[in-house]
This record gives sequence, structure tokens and C-alpha cells, in this order.
Amino acid sequence: MSDKKRDNQIHTGNTELINIKDLIRGAETVDYALEDILSEFGGDERGTIVPFPGPAAEPAPEEAPEEAPEEPVPEEEPAPERDPEPEGEDPDKIVDFPEEESVLSAVVKALSQKADDYADQMFVEAEREDSEEIRRLERLIPGTDQEEEPPTPEYRARLWRREPRVEPPPPDLPPQELAKRYGRGLKGMRVRALLTLLAFVPAAYLALLARTPLPVLPGAEGELGLLVNTVLAGLGILLGADQLFVGLVRLCRGRVGMDTLCALACLFTLVDGIFLTMAAPEAGVVRTPYTAPCLLGVFYLLHGTYHKRCGMRLACRTAAASAEPEIVTLEPEKWNGRDAYCKWTGDTEGFGSQMQMDDGVQRVFRIYCPLLLLGCVLFSLIVSVGMERPDRLFWALSGTCTASAAFGSAVLYGRTFHKVARRLSSSGAALAGWPACAVSRGGGRLILCDKDLFPTGTVTIIGVKIFGDLSAERVIACTATLLRAAGCGLEKPFHDLLRSQGGLMRNASEFIAHEGGGLSATIRGEQVLVGSASFMQLMEVNLPTGLNVKNAVFCAIEGELAGIFALNYALPDAVFPAMALLLRERIGPVLATRDFNLIPAMLQQRFKLAADRMDFPSVERRRELSDPEQTHGNRLVAVLCREGMTPLAEAVAAAKRLRWANRLGAVIMCVGSTVGLLLAYYLISLDAAASLSPLNLLVYLLIWLAPIWFLSGWAHRF
Repeated sequence: MSDKKRDNQIHTGNTELINIKDLIRGAETVDYALEDILSEFGGDERGTIVPFPGPAAEPAPEEAPEEAPEEPVPEEEPAPERDPEPEGEDPDKIVDFPEEESVLSAVVKALSQKADDYADQMFVEAEREDSEEIRRLERLIPGTDQEEEPPTPEYRARLWRREPRVEPPPPDLPPQELAKRYGRGLKGMRVRALLTLLAFVPAAYLALLARTPLPVLPGAEGELGLLVNTVLAGLGILLGADQLFVGLVRLCRGRVGMDTLCALACLFTLVDGIFLTMAAPEAGVVRTPYTAPCLLGVFYLLHGTYHKRCGMRLACRTAAASAEPEIVTLEPEKWNGRDAYCKWTGDTEGFGSQMQMDDGVQRVFRIYCPLLLLGCVLFSLIVSVGMERPDRLFWALSGTCTASAAFGSAVLYGRTFHKVARRLSSSGAALAGWPACAVSRGGGRLILCDKDLFPTGTVTIIGVKIFGDLSAERVIACTATLLRAAGCGLEKPFHDLLRSQGGLMRNASEFIAHEGGGLSATIRGEQVLVGSASFMQLMEVNLPTGLNVKNAVFCAIEGELAGIFALNYALPDAVFPAMALLLRERIGPVLATRDFNLIPAMLQQRFKLAADRMDFPSVERRRELSDPEQTHGNRLVAVLCREGMTPLAEAVAAAKRLRWANRLGAVIMCVGSTVGLLLAYYLISLDAAASLSPLNLLVYLLIWLAPIWFLSGWAHRF
């Protein structure tokens, strides 16, 4: 396209814009007919664009010739630059669009503003009218806690929470049979442990001769001393043969533990003593075998196993003491996305299987002890064969195995579990072995029902007032019927009161549990309301003037007050220390009560309980959490033979403390065994027999036993 033609089109477009503005300016005064419009758009064959006619004073046919003289110029001529306004145009003819709003837009905007002002005023008046009703509901309806959204599986996967490996469980034997099995041979094990301790005394005496000014027997520091040490080592192996054999069986099954290292230490010490005794006449006595540490290790192995069997026997006897025990399980994500302990009536299924499983210390050692055993073998080969000293092989094996076999391997769980089982047995509870402690890592909540706080007999009816011409039997029957349908702790006293009146329960329909602290149902075509004073005010039931009853049950029939039942709540003294124990162990109580009087405000005002640290769900959620027909998981924690807060609180607290003590103790023993292995390797490589003497090794092992002994005596002190 030539520059002249393009400039011609631009000029034509500007002319059209001018004519359109003229059209807008004169649209109110000029009328156009159909013939005019057709004549304007009926141009020549070239499709020349003819602008709309202007005002009547300027005829349209005269404007068209103005465009005709403009002919395309030759292409070699340069095109003139485009000006903001074409030349020859009158600037006065270009008018802007009117900026004023149209009448319709102004009307619409005014109506919208009035509607917004009216809506704002309406919302203000509605808020003013509802404020009194809202304050009334907030005063009469107790506040509840709302659950947070549970974490998604993707979020839980990012927490790096490794689930424990599932192993085939042992056979589920009845608790009575397990108690008999664990009771067999306890006296003999205790006697063997004492004999091992007596054999340790002469071995310790021989170990002390080199460092203390003790009276020396003839030959005690020579061949006779080596012979005595060798005989005592063999005697210790015979006294602890059953437990040492278990350690060797673990080695054959690929489940190495500290008892395996203890058994190997005793065997290598015996072999080392035999070689030293045979070589003493020729080479002279340069060192003594590690008989004293090995004998003390066998003693603690027997001592810890004895305590463990005693504790398991006591727990099984406690679990078998009740024909209908209560079971405590840990339900995953039961409340607010966290695991919660639940108590329900059931049987002891799974208790015997969990009691026979390996404890937490053994599970930790099953992972770490193979590394220790491998280190003992490799380091012994390095300092003997690797340094061309094969005569140091059994010394190295005996020293490294003895230094890495911790004394507290059996004491940590055995002694701790025995003390915890004895504490719980006095309150009527029994832990279901180590699995009960292992699952307690996520237990942060405890579901409490009516009978947990107020067992049977602690709530009594101290007064009854009947209104109107209704019979006492009818009012009591209606009240007892709704309380039975609610399943709360008030069912027993009202049922006894109804039986004393010779009445019978009614058939109720359309039962509803209200958030305001009351119940409603239809009995024989009449609406019956049962609840607290706040619920009656909420349902607009007129109460007597000056009524001052703190804890009572009100009954209304067809909107009229029918009876008042004054109650006396006697909170057992054991609830206060039990609640303090739960809060101290960071186990938050969740009040899943069905008694409409048991709300946090009542517990705090009358009994001074820390209600602000308790969760109080909505009425539907409370009924769901306390439903006796709900399904429960298989994470068995404890078996309870008595009702009340004490056995429940002590069982869940003991499980958490026992798990914490065993995990910490296992870490301490692993660190001590590793350091002992490295020290033994270093001293043997330097041929420093005096530094790695039986006395020094004995003192080292006793030092690492001290925190284990402290932890085993701390877990049950709550």
C-alpha cells in the first residue's frame, strides 16, 4: 500500500470521527429518515466511506466532494508525517464526549447507595436485637471445645514417624496360666543369684590384692590365684547356665543381646584363665583373668531376670483377679487429632501375648549389640593376629566382651517393671508388658466418663420436691426414664428411688440430648424435659422465685415444672492426686461426661479442679466418646480390677514413665559399652595389662551401672 493511500485512509477516518462527534452533538435536533441512511451507504463501487450527515445547516452532499480531490501521489514522493490533527481540519469541529453521567446512571447509583445505607442500618438493628439473646445463650449454655482438623496422611508422612516393625505375636495364654509359669523356679533363681554373689567375693579379693594392702594368702598372687579365678569363672557359668544359654540361643537366631555378650565374656574369660594357668609355670604371672567382672555380670543378669519374672507374675495375677475387668486401650487420633486412652469393659484378650514379647531394652540391644559383637571380634583380631601377637587373642576377646557387656542390661527393665507392677497391683491395675509402654509415646489425652470422677455411691439424692397435682411416681418415672436413655451416672440413684416408690420405667421416644445441659423426650404423647436450672431457663420453663439449688435435676412436663431433685456430689479424695498426676505427666483429661451437671465450671467452683486444662467437647461428641458400644483398637495398655480414677491414672502414667526410663537407660548403656570397647582395644593394643586390670574394669562397669540403678528406682515414684 502506498504512503499516499494510507494517508488518505487516515484522513478519511479522522473525517468520520469528526462527523460522528457532530452526530452526537446534534442528535437531539436532527431526525433521519430511512432514505437518508440508505443514500449515505449507497456509495460507488470502490466502497468509498461516506460519513454520516452533519447538522441540517450543513447538507451532507456538499461534504462528499471534499474527499474527491485527494488522489494517490506517486510512490517515489515521500509520505508526509502524520500530524495529531489533519491539516485543513477545523479544531472547533472536534468536540469531546460528554463527561457528565446520564440520568439513568445517576438514578441507579442513587438507588444503590440508598440500598447499601438501608442494609447497614438493618444489620446494626439486627445485631442490637440479637445481642441480648446471644448473651442469654452464652450464660445458660456451657462453653465447649472444638476439635481441630485432623492432619492429612501427606502431613503425617512428612513427620518421619517410623512405625515399629510388626512381629508375629506369641500365643495368647490366659493370665492365670502365665502367672503359674512365671512363678516356677523363682526361689531357685534367687538362691543361684546369691551363690554367684558369694563366688564374686573371693574373685574381688584377688583383684584387690594388686592395689590394696590386704593380707595375702600363700600363693594367692601366683599359680594358686590363677587356678582359683579359673574355677570361680567355671562356677559362675554353671550358676547362670540357664540365662547364659538363652544368650547363646539368641546368637544362633541372629538376635544378639547383652546376655549374649555376657555369655561370650564368661566363656572367653574361662578359656583365658585356663591358658594363663597352663602357661604360668613357664612365663610367670603377668596378669589375671577378668573373673570378678564376669561373676558380677552373671549376678546382675540373674538378679534382673528374677525381678522381671516376679513383676510379670504379679501383673498376671492382678489381671486375673477380676471376672469382668476394665480394659485401657490407646485409640489413634481419638480426640483433636491425638491419641487418647479409653477405658471400657471387656476381657483380657491379648494380655498374655503382650506379656511374652521382648521388652524395649532387648529391642534396642537387638539392633546395637551385633555391632558391638562385630567390633569385639575385629578389634581382637587386629590386636592379636594383626600385630603378630596371637597369644593375646583370648585376652582381647575376654577384655572387649567384658567391657562391652553392661551390668544393667537385665536390671533396667526387670527391676523397673517389678517395682511398677507392685505399685499398680496395690491400686488394682496391671500393665500389659512392654507393648503397653511402647504405644504410650503418642498418648496425650485421657477420656474421662461419669463413673471415673464419681463412682457408684458418690452421688446421692438428698431432697425431692413435686409441683402441681402430679403424682410423685409419675414424675420420678419420667425423670428416671430420660436419665436411663442418656446413660449417665445418675441412672443408679434414680432407679433406686423409683423402686422405692414402686414405680416402673416408661417408654420414651424422640429422645434428644441438648447442648444447654438437658434432655427431652416424648412419653405418652407429652413432652418431658429433664435438665439443670439453666436448661429450664433456656427452654422458658418458669422456676420458683428465690430458688437456690446448686446441684439438682429439674423435670418439666408439657412446659410446666413438675419436680426438683437435689443431689449431693461427693468427689473421692483419690481424684485430686490422680488428676494432679495426669497433668504433671502432660496427659490432658477429656471430659466425656453425660451427666449435664458435670461441666468444667461446676468442677472448678466446687471441687477446685483445674478445669481450664481439661477439654470439654460438644454434647454429640461426648456421647460418641463415651459410647459403650463403640469399637476399640488392639493397643492394650492395662487391665483394671477396680473402678475410679486412681488405677486409671496410675496405669497410664506408669506406662509413660517406664518407657522413658528404659529408652534413656538403653542409650546410656550403649554409650558405656561403646566407650568400654574402645578403651579395651586401645589398652590391649598397648599391652597395658596393668591399666586394663580386673579391678579397673570392674570399677568402670559399676560407674555405668549407677544411672541405670537410679532409673530403675525412679519410674514407680509418682
